[in-house]
Amino acid sequence: MTLAWRYLPRTLRLETSFLRIRKKYPSLSAGAFCTSVTKLGLHTKPRMPPCDFTPERYQSLAYDRVLEIHQQHLSPILTSYFSEPLLLHQGHLEWLFDYEGNRYLDFFSGIVTVGVGHCHPKVNAVAQKQLGRLWHTSGFFFHPSIHEYAEKLSALLPEPLKVIFFVNSGSEANDLAMLMARAHSNNTDIIAFRGAYHGCSPYTLGLSNIVSFKTKLPSGIGCQSTMCPDVFRGPWGGSHCRDSPVQTIRKCSCAPDCCQAKDQYIEQFKDTLNTSVAKSIAGFFAEPIQGVNGFVQYPKGFLKEAFELVRERGGVCIADEVQTGFGRLGSHFWGFQTHGVLPDIVTMAKGIANGFPMAAVVTTPDIAKSLAKCLLHFSTFGGNPMACAIGSAVLEVIKEENLQENSQEVGTYMLLKFAKLRDEFEIVGDVRGKGLMIGIEMVKDKMSRQPLPREEVNQIHQDCKHMGLIIGRGGIFSQTFRIAPPMCITKPEVDFATEVLRSALIQHMERRAK
Repeated sequence: MTLAWRYLPRTLRLETSFLRIRKKYPSLSAGAFCTSVTKLGLHTKPRMPPCDFTPERYQSLAYDRVLEIHQQHLSPILTSYFSEPLLLHQGHLEWLFDYEGNRYLDFFSGIVTVGVGHCHPKVNAVAQKQLGRLWHTSGFFFHPSIHEYAEKLSALLPEPLKVIFFVNSGSEANDLAMLMARAHSNNTDIIAFRGAYHGCSPYTLGLSNIVSFKTKLPSGIGCQSTMCPDVFRGPWGGSHCRDSPVQTIRKCSCAPDCCQAKDQYIEQFKDTLNTSVAKSIAGFFAEPIQGVNGFVQYPKGFLKEAFELVRERGGVCIADEVQTGFGRLGSHFWGFQTHGVLPDIVTMAKGIANGFPMAAVVTTPDIAKSLAKCLLHFSTFGGNPMACAIGSAVLEVIKEENLQENSQEVGTYMLLKFAKLRDEFEIVGDVRGKGLMIGIEMVKDKMSRQPLPREEVNQIHQDCKHMGLIIGRGGIFSQTFRIAPPMCITKPEVDFATEVLRSALIQHMERRAK
């Protein structure tokens, strides 16, 4: 009897909270709310899946001292996600541990970088072995690691993409790709989507069409933006547009083999070609799925037609695979393959070496020769022995552990789970993606599709962190949660992440109802 009375007030509070929320937000289903409350309670952490790894005891700088040093000596540009920055200490596969020993499920992978998992045993062992053999030589001297890796990487790309230039970051790779396009075409203008991010170097800033990366200073000369064919937020979109298990909530009357939205966006692309660039252009950059803009997908068939239009103008087509490559999208190893296109240049970084600084530009022999005629390209650290040994190990792990297949299976499972959250909550406007690259776009309401205010998204983000889930952010208004875990993720971990998100959304709805 005592136990029953102890829990009665809490039950009444939950029912009262639910009535307040239902009154203000009638689209929230009673079943979804009650099920969540029964399992979780409004402020109860979902149970985290087990982990058989024990982190070392943190013995470095005190937290306050870290904040002090950061303020005094590091960049003043605000980059930390949280009001109390997360001080991480150690990682193991899909798990991260902070300085206090708290465990987090990493669903952002260091900005879509740690593809095979933090400190993967095989990658660690290869790195340690190479560390004891040879660190650095520069491009003036040969070492077998670069040749072994070049052979493995080129085997994963179709003809004629067989010439590789190794560099150190995605920005550097895209910078070099811009130069290649101009050297080969003898033209200047390069087109990129609005909302694109292709780097933060003086050259690539011209291609990065998000206000945070725009500056009053001269940079990126000869770069033009074109409308992003975003079938959720853009002017056109329907219910069959995307190459994804989950489509938008928008309706259309298109036949299965026709997409009116794609046709409208192609007309906008033609308009850019006819009004904003010279008659002959250097090239067109496209991420197979936009990364920083919130994992935006284009209508099926768009890139194929856009590539044809670019080539008619003498330009080359560049696929930026910095975030989409190396099996993350599941169905294919490279994102461009999901669009049925063959680019002239492919750039890659991030997952290429699981977080070790490395990047590459892969192109055709003809384009490589055009660059060689106008420039002695050189990179001191590009293709160094450490990076190439680690890159080889990453490719082996992806194959041995079937991580591309896991991305397809677990990613599809996760997309469908998240789609149910979209159906339950009015503020979840869109769920999109492919494989383990998933965007959840937050809105004021589904009808207007206006972005949820940043401070509200911040609170949901913070609540997820408190419950042990690390997710990313994206979108022009920072309104989209970016989900991109290491490719070794499991379905029980997806279940945990879904319950965390559901709990955070319920807590948010309760705050709004007060």
